[in-house]
Amino acid sequence: MASEFSSPTTSEQGRARARRRDRRGRGLRGPLFPPGSPAHRTRAEQFDDLVLDVARSLDKKWSEPLGGAQFAVEDVPPSDPAPWEDGRVPLGRYFPAEGRRPARIVVYRRPVETRATDEDDLADLIRDVVVEQVAHMLAREPEEIDPRFGER
Repeated sequence: MASEFSSPTTSEQGRARARRRDRRGRGLRGPLFPPGSPAHRTRAEQFDDLVLDVARSLDKKWSEPLGGAQFAVEDVPPSDPAPWEDGRVPLGRYFPAEGRRPARIVVYRRPVETRATDEDDLADLIRDVVVEQVAHMLAREPEEIDPRFGER
C-alpha cells in the first residue's frame, strides 16, 4: 500500500540544507560591515553620492535655468559614439529635453573612475564633468558655472 506522503529524496534534502547552511554547516555569514558604516556602501553608491552632491550645489545657484534637469549615472557610455567625440570615450553627456522628458545630464562611472588617480581626484573630476555638461546645457562657459572648474 502506497503512502500519501513520500519522503523527500536525498537531492531535495541537500538543496534544502544548502539554503540554510554553508558546506561546513555553520549557517549563513553576516555582512562584513554593519549597514550604518561608510565602508558598507559600494563604490558605485559612493560615486552616485558624489554626483548628487555636485548637482545639489549647482542647483542652489542655477535652479531656475536648470529647470528640473535630471542627473544620472551610467556605468559605461553606449557603443555608438556621437560624431563630435572623434573616437574618444566620453565622461558625460547632455541630452536636451524632448517633449515631456526633461533635460538629462549623464555621467559615465567607469571612464571617470579610470581617469582618476585617487579619491580626491575622483571628486574633482566628477565636479568638472558635471559642470562642463551644465555649461553646455546653459550655453555658458564652465568657469561661469563654477569658478573652480579645471582646478586640481
